[in-house]
Amino acid sequence: MIELYQFELSQYSEKVRLILDYKGLDYRKIEVIPGMGQIDLFRLTGQRKVPVIKDGANIVSDSTEIAKYLDQKYPDRPLFPTDPKQRGLCLLIEEWADESIGVKSRQALFGALSQDQNFRKALLPNTTPDLLKGLVGAVPNDLLKILGFGVGASPDIVKSAETDLKQDLEALCLLLADSPYLVGDRTTLADLSVAGLSMLIKFPDGPYLDLPANVKGKGVPGLADNLAYQPFFTWRDRLYSQYRKLTPGAVNITGSAPTAISID
Repeated sequence: MIELYQFELSQYSEKVRLILDYKGLDYRKIEVIPGMGQIDLFRLTGQRKVPVIKDGANIVSDSTEIAKYLDQKYPDRPLFPTDPKQRGLCLLIEEWADESIGVKSRQALFGALSQDQNFRKALLPNTTPDLLKGLVGAVPNDLLKILGFGVGASPDIVKSAETDLKQDLEALCLLLADSPYLVGDRTTLADLSVAGLSMLIKFPDGPYLDLPANVKGKGVPGLADNLAYQPFFTWRDRLYSQYRKLTPGAVNITGSAPTAISID
């Protein structure tokens, strides 16, 4: 079985989960602990980022490379169009989604979290002790805004990201107005990438992610709840209902002492 080393809240991990589900492949989620867990990933791949898949003796990192590997190894339900121009457009949209929606949605979500203590607490895993939830909720909003400068999410960057995402969502609504697909006449990597990477803008409303129930269907104010972008989220929800499986059990690496993930 394919092993997916991931963060549940990683939009790039979600992109890979959606691709795996679309192809009907069985996989096991392994939640990587930030810090210690990433050391083993570095030993294995030379980098600390998720997602990473382990398929037998094959280890592949980076969501785009994972998509290409899976399409070559498991050709059923291909991710790319056969027409050269459509394939090129598919690759362009996938790259754009990675660099625009993927990056800016994280910045916009940070902005939303810095304004809403209850939202911050709600995003913590269900297993988080009440004491820690209280501490997270008690962090002043202004302090988080200051911390945002250190993680590339200053108020100006957040505002710019939100503005860009509004244009992105408007463009997607226009592209999908007369077609159920972004490229050609069937689902491709372009669709799956855009759908999965939009997770942080608005969390899917369904049992797809290991998230608290009161977070599902919620997202960045002004984007997730804007009726102008509802056609896009309706399209995404339909794609999820067609392909996304119920969340498989994750192997959560927890304990009183730091524990590294085990990779053969």
